[in-house]
Amino acid sequence: MFSKKIFAKRLSFLITKNKLSKQAVANAINVSRPAVSQFANGENLPSVEKLIALADFFDVSLDYLVGRSDDPRRH
Repeated sequence: MFSKKIFAKRLSFLITKNKLSKQAVANAINVSRPAVSQFANGENLPSVEKLIALADFFDVSLDYLVGRSDDPRRH
């Protein structure tokens, strides 16, 4: 099941782990920096297109990003 809270937590973790700014993530997925902040704070959710872009950018599975799996690897 999709968890907004887990998504926000994992996005924040990935940004920190990769030592990226929210602006760098925003540029990579073509959204504003405030949008990335809202995603990472759990205030808003990205579109499916942007979820896929985030998973691709961080090289993790969509299931991991949205809390359906604890395994970040793509299969």
